[in-house]
Amino acid sequence: MTSTVVPLRRWLPRPLRDTPSRIFCLPYSGAGASMYGRWPDDAGDSALCPVQLPGRENRLREPHFGSYEQLAKELVEALLPVMDRPFGLFGHCSSALIAYETAVLLQREGLPMPRRLFCSSQVAPHDGPYGSYLSMTDEQLRAELVALSATELDETVLDVVTEVLRADVNANKAYRPAEPVLLNTAITTVGWSDDQEVDPSLLSGWDRCSTRVEQVVLPGVHHTFLDAPAALLTRLAAGMAADD
Repeated sequence: MTSTVVPLRRWLPRPLRDTPSRIFCLPYSGAGASMYGRWPDDAGDSALCPVQLPGRENRLREPHFGSYEQLAKELVEALLPVMDRPFGLFGHCSSALIAYETAVLLQREGLPMPRRLFCSSQVAPHDGPYGSYLSMTDEQLRAELVALSATELDETVLDVVTEVLRADVNANKAYRPAEPVLLNTAITTVGWSDDQEVDPSLLSGWDRCSTRVEQVVLPGVHHTFLDAPAALLTRLAAGMAADD
């Protein structure tokens, strides 16, 4: 599989430090690890570890992962050696589903479980798929990328990134678990008070995915998390420190 060929540093661009715990941060549709560029190195005792997925940024030449189930297999095989201490999984929007599916696989295989899933701005897997991107044309997705980019994108680059986003959206649309798996881990759902994409009230379905669900609503809009607000970092640190 991918991890037998791709070095760990390709999955984890930040140097991996010997911290008491780690939170692996997954990028949402169309993005790579650089989306966490404004995040600090730590939240409390946990190193924040952005994950680079195949088919984007420095891994652009690699094939797309295809499905969330396949990506979970690749993530587990690649990251299992560094899941050697308490760890969490953070995902925003679509990547919260990747975090969930990864936890499902870890549980099914009897492997170390995350201490906590942090699921931001995403409905529970059995309540989806959900989101405005799912019904957009390629032209509309392209326009979204332009609007979200802090710099002007070269047309060729924009073509490539739009293609990646389309493949990610297709993976999201195809992910339709019939019933939730009850995970033996805690979940913190993070809603944003002024989120026009995913209203915080829509996150209640995660209660069926764990008996230990903490629901949090923080001030901000859909993309506020990119700035690593102090309120979010505090929740991440507290979630990893909690003895559930």
